[in-house]
Amino acid sequence: MFIDEIAITVRSGKGGDGSVHFRREKYVPRGGPDGGDGGKGGDVILQVRETLNTLSGFHYNQRFIAEDGKPGSKQNQYGKSAEDLVIQVPPGTIVYDISDPNQPALVGDLVQPDQLITICKGGRGGRGNSHFATARNQTPHTAEKGEPGEEKRLKLELKLIADIGLIGVPNAGKSTLLAALTNARPKIAAYPFTTLEPNLGVARIDDDTTVVLADIPGLIERAHEGVGLGHDFLRHIQRTRVLIHLLDGLSVDPMADFSQINSELALFDKNLSKKPQIVALNKIDQPAVQELWPEFKKQMDKLGHEIMPISALARTDVRKLLRKAVEALSKAPAIETFEPAIPVYRPEEDPKDFRISREDDGSWRVSGSAIERSAAMTYWEHRGSLRRFQRLMERLGVEEALRAAGIEEGETVHIGEYALEWQD
Repeated sequence: MFIDEIAITVRSGKGGDGSVHFRREKYVPRGGPDGGDGGKGGDVILQVRETLNTLSGFHYNQRFIAEDGKPGSKQNQYGKSAEDLVIQVPPGTIVYDISDPNQPALVGDLVQPDQLITICKGGRGGRGNSHFATARNQTPHTAEKGEPGEEKRLKLELKLIADIGLIGVPNAGKSTLLAALTNARPKIAAYPFTTLEPNLGVARIDDDTTVVLADIPGLIERAHEGVGLGHDFLRHIQRTRVLIHLLDGLSVDPMADFSQINSELALFDKNLSKKPQIVALNKIDQPAVQELWPEFKKQMDKLGHEIMPISALARTDVRKLLRKAVEALSKAPAIETFEPAIPVYRPEEDPKDFRISREDDGSWRVSGSAIERSAAMTYWEHRGSLRRFQRLMERLGVEEALRAAGIEEGETVHIGEYALEWQD
C-alpha cells in the first residue's frame, strides 16, 4: 500500500521524579538529605531510512510516545535516562507541525540518508532533596517531579526522490518501460490508469553506477487543479532531476498530448517546466507508428525538441534512451530542499507570561508555560515543595494578579491539570 501523506501524534518522555530521602545509617543520628535526581525523558527523533519509499508503515500506528525517565533514589542515586524514540521515514519526507491547525509550520525537509531531526525533547529529570539543603534548612522536604514531555501533531508529506521520472498520458507505456529498464514489476495492462501509485525501480548503468527511476501515473487535463489524482502525482515529479517524456505512438494526437502534459507541469510548478526532458515516441514496433514517425520527428524538430523512437514492449532502443537520460542527469542540478512560499510567523512566547481567566463554573484558571510546567513538577504532598511553588507564584506576579482580578477565600484555581484552593 502506497501512502504519501499522513498525520501522526508524537510525545516525548517525562523526566523522572527527584527523590525525597534522608540518610538512615547506624551511628549517624542526623543524616542529611540524599535524594537523587530523576533521569531525562526520551526525545522523539525522525530519521531518514534509504530503503523506505512510502509512509504506509504509519497506517496502523499513528501515535508514538517515548519512554519516561526513571525516578531518583536514596544515596544520591540518579534515575536512568530513557532511550530516545527514533521514527524512521523515507527520504523526501516533509514534516509540518499542525498542533495549531490554523498555523501549520514547516519543521524540516528530510532528504539525506540517515538525516536526523529532533521533534520533541524529553523532559529533564526532577532534582532530589539533596539540592535544596541550606544552612537554615538542613532537612528539606523539597524535591521536583520530572519535567513533562512535549506533544505535537505532525503532518508527514512524501515527495519521492528519484533520478529520472517517467511522465506521459495514461497508457503511454511508462510502466512497461520501467519494467524493461529495472527489476520493478508494476501492474501493466492495455487500458488507461493501470498505475494508481508511483513505482520505483533501480536501473544498473555499469558495475559502479545505478539510477533510480520513478513511474509517475498518467497525467490528464487539469491535473494541476487536482482533477483525477493530479496533485497526488505531480508532487512526486518535483523531486526528480531529469524527466523522460513518453509519447503514445498510437494516440489520436501525440503532439497534443506532449503540449498538454507540459502545460500541466508548468501550471502546477513553474520549475517543473525547466527540468531536462528526454522525449521518446513509444510503440515504434507497430506499423502505423512507423508510418507516421517521419512526421512526428519533423514536428518535434520545429519545436526544438529532439525525439527518439522506442518500443518499451519489444525493448527496442530502451537502453539507448536510458543512456541519454543518464547523460542529462550528469549535467542536472542537485535536488533542492523544500521551502514554504510564505513562511509562517509565530511570535515567541515569554515563558514567564501568564493569563488569568474564569471557567464556566466560576472557578479561576491560570495559564502559562512556566507556571504550568512548575505545577506539574511540584510534589504537593511535601510542605517544602508547596512553599516553593507559592514563592514562584509570588515572584511571577500570579498572586497579585489574582487578587486584582477579585479572587475570594475558598475559590478554586486551576493550573494545568491541578486544582488548588485559594487561601489569603
